[in-house]
Amino acid sequence: MGLLIKLLLSYLLGSVLGSLLLGRLRGVDVRQHGSGNAGATNALRVLGRGMAVAVLAIDAGKGVLAVTLIPALPFGAGPELPWLPVLCAFAVVLGHVYPLFHGFRGGKGAATLLGVVLGLMPAGVIWIFGAWLLVLVLSGYVGLATVCAAAIAPLYVAFGTPEGFASPLSIFTVLMAAFVFYTHRENIRRLRAGNEHRFERVMLLRRLRG
Repeated sequence: MGLLIKLLLSYLLGSVLGSLLLGRLRGVDVRQHGSGNAGATNALRVLGRGMAVAVLAIDAGKGVLAVTLIPALPFGAGPELPWLPVLCAFAVVLGHVYPLFHGFRGGKGAATLLGVVLGLMPAGVIWIFGAWLLVLVLSGYVGLATVCAAAIAPLYVAFGTPEGFASPLSIFTVLMAAFVFYTHRENIRRLRAGNEHRFERVMLLRRLRG
């Protein structure tokens, strides 16, 4: 029962979406504007840079809390159970993508996964975020950068951590990489069609050449 309560708490925490909370301060539902997504990227388009940073902090912060604070609560299974932080990570990401408080229409899970990675394997953030930033600067596509970063995570766990293959963390990163590909399926479709939105201003090499 204690395990189920911790998973439920993680899911409910995930269901608190930064973009929808902050959007209400301006009387805006970001899902009705821009790309229609309830994540930090669309918050940047709709609410502006400051709000987008706050959204990113909220959505990543709940990922950190779900894998550090909730497993340590003094009831049920504890952090000594290797699968518990990973199960809480699954729950918080599902809460973000399918939030109970917002009609099960949430974001794509990238920012919350960033928080999960920060909580579970802090050193991995450098490599995963670095891959995301590199692809973004070279291509200008946020969706492409996100799926590439998600693909890097299992490789980092397999070759850059003592856990290696077949560990709870390795299985989690593989499943979450597949899930990120699923939640970004429309981005991939638009990329293939050549009509994906591009952030030209972050393409530093092109700007320098210009």
